[in-house]
Amino acid sequence: MSKKPSKSLAQELDRYITPFRYDGSGKFHLKAHKTDEKGDLDKEKALAILDANKKRLIGFQEKLYAQDRWSLLIVFQAMDAGGKDSAIKAIFEGINPQGCEVTAFKAPSKNELDHDFLWRHAVALPERGHIGIFNRSHYEECLVTRVHPQLLANEKLPSKLLTKNIWNERFEDIAAWERYLCRNGTVVLKFFLNVSREEQRKRFLDRLEEPAKQWKFSMDDIKERALWPRYQAVYQDIVRHTSTPHAPWYVVPADHKWFARVVIGSVINAALEKLDLRFPRADKASVAEFDEVRKALEKEGTGGKKKAK
Repeated sequence: MSKKPSKSLAQELDRYITPFRYDGSGKFHLKAHKTDEKGDLDKEKALAILDANKKRLIGFQEKLYAQDRWSLLIVFQAMDAGGKDSAIKAIFEGINPQGCEVTAFKAPSKNELDHDFLWRHAVALPERGHIGIFNRSHYEECLVTRVHPQLLANEKLPSKLLTKNIWNERFEDIAAWERYLCRNGTVVLKFFLNVSREEQRKRFLDRLEEPAKQWKFSMDDIKERALWPRYQAVYQDIVRHTSTPHAPWYVVPADHKWFARVVIGSVINAALEKLDLRFPRADKASVAEFDEVRKALEKEGTGGKKKAK
């Protein structure tokens, strides 16, 4: 009897990928996406998958770096305490830092404000063979600036460009930019860590109660929390307008950090598997040259003398 073909990694992990993927087809309502989803897992099973995914990612990254053709851009967006930092730490533990860089985008500097809104993100893009992680991203420019319209004035745009269409125009610009990146060999993976307001409250309390976590807390977090409904509405608009087949959004249930990490790690590994990454092979001339070098090194190890019988 013939053996059944083995499942690809993408097929194996699909249950943790497809339910959370939105590529712009059909309708999208953020409230329809549960924040406390756990799939068919408990924490113990999830940790086993997370460990397996980390090992896979180490192997994929090594080939990605050696092949030097593709690059990977990973975008993380979330409400405060959504789990971005801890997810990055847990998922990318053990990979070669030489081929990976995390960029955390804070409030733009004066120099950054003197450029177009995508400029500071473009200069932080990963080079070929590398993984780039955006901890917050270009989406802040149609998120925070939309929730706080006064921030838009800091960008010093000509007044006639500040119209009611500016947000749709930015969505168009971002979608076109991401399409351009994909056409030039950058795989774009976008994750919105969808945490509930109640879980955010618990995490804030946890930060306040533990001295080692208090540095993460700011009174601004509470001010932003008061704007929760507005942020949720804007995030829904972002996902609706910037999800495409080449750069979909993954709306990740984030109340259980261990499940969120399973989803994120599974998406990343499945995407890398599709690239068919391979170590470069030496040409025939190099192989022949290597053979001569090998012989010389082996001879050097015996002091140039034949071994006694």
